[in-house]
Amino acid sequence: MAKNYASGWNELTTKNSWMLFKIMGEFVQGFEKMGHHNPCISIFGSARTQKTHPNYILANEIAKRIVDIGFGVITGGGPGIMEAANKGAQEAGGASVGLTIDLPFEEKHNNYIDKDRVINFDYFFVRKVMFVKYAQAFVVLPGGFGTLDELMEAITLIQTSKIKKIPIILVGTAFWSGLIDWLKQTLLIKSKTISEEDLNLFSCVDTADEVIDQLKQYYSDTETGPNF
Repeated sequence: MAKNYASGWNELTTKNSWMLFKIMGEFVQGFEKMGHHNPCISIFGSARTQKTHPNYILANEIAKRIVDIGFGVITGGGPGIMEAANKGAQEAGGASVGLTIDLPFEEKHNNYIDKDRVINFDYFFVRKVMFVKYAQAFVVLPGGFGTLDELMEAITLIQTSKIKKIPIILVGTAFWSGLIDWLKQTLLIKSKTISEEDLNLFSCVDTADEVIDQLKQYYSDTETGPNF
């Protein structure tokens, strides 16, 4: 006979109800702080990338160049690619924003985020809303599951017209070519679960010059602002 878990469910329901206030608090804090920043570009990538790796050096250069054309930089605030991007933004004298997340296997945020631009989150979904709402473009270097999650979230929201179309720039053709081939061969041709136009929602480049050229071209006749 099934046990009666009514008391346990009631306790969980009460706990979940109070959790809503914490979630709301994170949204309010995020909206208030992000609303005061100058337009920023989000840079995603692996937290495991070492300081001597070419991708770390490239992320640092891209961030500096982004500041040079008038934008700040947003990252997830962690090590690796995120640290490189925040470091580049600070070195170039631009806004360096870190949307950090409490994780059991990572230490505190990197040291290159502006002190007044660190926003900490407990909930991934709240944090992703801040990336999506305020980023003027997504620059995505090689990364793992978290990077793929953020990339696919951005593509999906643009595909479904939930946010305006902004640049999604993948950096590293050698890294991303396998995924792009799978999207084309499996999703588009074999399964027909996406349209050919969906493949135009992102581009793939290799250099900082190409990233900057795409950003300058897009914003030559487009105003910046929140995406929804």
